[in-house]
Amino acid sequence: MEWLDAVILGLVQGVTEFLPVSSTGHLVLVHEWLMLDQTNALAFDAILHFATTAAVIVYFWSDIWNLLQAVLRKLGRLPVNQKDITLFNALVVGTIPAVVIGLALQGLVQEHLRNSLFVAGALFFASMFFLYVEWRYYLQPPHGEINIKRGFWVGVFQALALIPGMSRSGSTIAGGMLLGMTRLEATRFSFLLAIPITLGVGIKMSIDLLDADGVVNWSVIWLGAAVAFLTALLVIHFFLRFIRKYTLWPFVWYGIILASMVAYVSVFTI
Repeated sequence: MEWLDAVILGLVQGVTEFLPVSSTGHLVLVHEWLMLDQTNALAFDAILHFATTAAVIVYFWSDIWNLLQAVLRKLGRLPVNQKDITLFNALVVGTIPAVVIGLALQGLVQEHLRNSLFVAGALFFASMFFLYVEWRYYLQPPHGEINIKRGFWVGVFQALALIPGMSRSGSTIAGGMLLGMTRLEATRFSFLLAIPITLGVGIKMSIDLLDADGVVNWSVIWLGAAVAFLTALLVIHFFLRFIRKYTLWPFVWYGIILASMVAYVSVFTI
């Protein structure tokens, strides 16, 4: 892996992790384009997940600190803000579906679904799903806040991100909107819900890396991680401001156009 490869992958991960465009799908496409060594690619994916997890923790540190304080006060039987406890419980329950389904299906996904043509199909399906959600959101404006039941079902939507080309943030944001949450509330919950799952994926990839053969160029990988971290911070800030005023329509069109281009290249030029 060269320095330029690391910067490109860092930018791709940082930009796409928290936008509804599928970071995994983009990384699959870029890996195929750059033809990277598998050992370095595995190490890079692991470190990138830690980098983007660090970015969301830094950005939402005040929210996370409030949640930790609420849990400690609850354990100490002290007065707490019930909304904070509800949010914490929703995050815990929402993490479970992706963990269970991920452990059950990770072999299938790694062996059969990580190819450009499948990513194109998933991108197109995700775009149609976002289109449907925006239509429903227009007809039935948001009517509820986050609770444990909604947290669980948003977690089920998060499990769709196991499919390369299905965006984790897009699935959870759209799922939250479908369940009656506002775009902004669904987005904030989606970003907080990303912390345990992306941290877990990073740990899992790091363990897999211990069994891999080959020499890892760590200096180049850490460069890419720094790029991913800084880019992710900017993207989180931008997207939260964007979603206050606008819809998911730009990402619907982006997904349709990218899916069409990838499908064309995969079918007619390879």
